[in-house]
Amino acid sequence: MSSEQISFETNDFASNPEPRCPCVLLLDVSHSMSGAPIEELNKGLAQFHEELASDALAMKRVELAIVTFGPVKVEVPFTSASLFSPPALRPQGDTPMGAAIEQALALVDERKNDYRSNGISYYRPWVFLITDGGPTDQWSHVGAIIKEGEAAKKFAFFAIGVQGANMDALSQLSSRQPLSLQGLKFRELFNWLSSSLRSVSRSTPGADVPLGAPTGWASV
Repeated sequence: MSSEQISFETNDFASNPEPRCPCVLLLDVSHSMSGAPIEELNKGLAQFHEELASDALAMKRVELAIVTFGPVKVEVPFTSASLFSPPALRPQGDTPMGAAIEQALALVDERKNDYRSNGISYYRPWVFLITDGGPTDQWSHVGAIIKEGEAAKKFAFFAIGVQGANMDALSQLSSRQPLSLQGLKFRELFNWLSSSLRSVSRSTPGADVPLGAPTGWASV
């Protein structure tokens, strides 16, 4: 999908000049997520949508995109939280994590160009990876891209491992220590994520916002 298509579908810059808080959810939907994991992930996404909808400012400022893998697919291009509708995810394929991360970072770059060309200020984008496996494609080069991007404050990258995830690989990918999801507490995770994005959206772009501890759903 081209950036022109994405822009045409989702831009409301003229009617809503608020600064934007973009977040890409990078979701593993490989076969190993079948059954309870994908069901709980879908419930978590639905709750995430409801919690953002309760915050009028977040609805104007937060933008969401979803990239699933495998295969790599832009499930939802960047969309205002007010227009976001969580898709029903189904398990399929393997775990091309390297290509999925590259796709997510390309989406972020395109969206930042949209903001700049329309005079819209923005918060540092978030890329939020959730996986229960290990990469099945070339991925070693992606860690350097993530670390460089984090150092330059181009984005913030978070990695969450569901039971069975290759935490060593996630540690090599991410500048931040990856977290392990306790059981299938996706709803608690998305509660933390929505709360965090709402806090960021109430701040000034560029300011450091202290995030709540990921208690109740994660372990290091």
